[in-house]
Amino acid sequence: MTDTAWMKPDPDGGTGREPVDLRTDLPHPARVYDYLLGGKDNFAADRDAAEQGMKANPAGRTPPRENRAFLQRAVRYLAAQAGIRQFLDIGTGIPTAPNVHQVAQAVAPDARVVYVDNDPIVLAHARALLTGTPEGMTEYIDADLRYIDQILESPQLRETLDLNQPVALLLIAVMHFMPDSANPYALTARLLDVLPSGSYLALSHLTGDFDPTAWEAVAAIYRKTGVDMRVRSRAEIERFFDGLQLVEPGLVVLPHWRPDADAASPPPDIEVAVYGGVARKA
Repeated sequence: MTDTAWMKPDPDGGTGREPVDLRTDLPHPARVYDYLLGGKDNFAADRDAAEQGMKANPAGRTPPRENRAFLQRAVRYLAAQAGIRQFLDIGTGIPTAPNVHQVAQAVAPDARVVYVDNDPIVLAHARALLTGTPEGMTEYIDADLRYIDQILESPQLRETLDLNQPVALLLIAVMHFMPDSANPYALTARLLDVLPSGSYLALSHLTGDFDPTAWEAVAAIYRKTGVDMRVRSRAEIERFFDGLQLVEPGLVVLPHWRPDADAASPPPDIEVAVYGGVARKA
């Protein structure tokens, strides 16, 4: 969800962005992620970037799998225990069942979900697959995370979510594609600023804490292919939750966040290399 060259602003300055080109000659994080999950909606450039990354980190398929599992547990917690009925998922990626709306609406059929991504392939899948229950609503916004106004002012968001009621903001495996120059902390804070008390942030982020040499090599490979990647330390990731109340067990390596009772033994932290947490806005 990072390459804004694939999108161009509406000539009249409107809130929509139209796809310019699939640019299958360049890797895109959503499609690389799809390949690492074993999906088929990717191209040679995406597969090459993923394979090059796995040369530096042979356990490269573990983080995407654990991210998906964390996302499902977090959404289930938010719907079943926190009582959240509205979700804003930015950096959706190519749909992989169960999706956010399927998890949330299994708990609360009236749950409403807005997905946001900027890959035209994700958009095509979203239009075809992201349909929810009759009681609830699902909508998709074709936008880049760095264009906050475009997201917040979109009719899809305003017609689907009530920003006077709590919303769960989901930033799953997306902020490590935001370089420091994009001011990712300010982006997150601005999104949270428009959400009312009782809202939540669920976030996961790659870290180099357990094997800095390997992950810096992975990040360098991705940057050479045109994909910004910035692995951050636990302290840096915790900054995204400033001013919020972290839900137990706090910010942890993904498999340790409220694991299912029947969960298998988790992979080593060094293989997962992703922190995740859920926090409430007071």
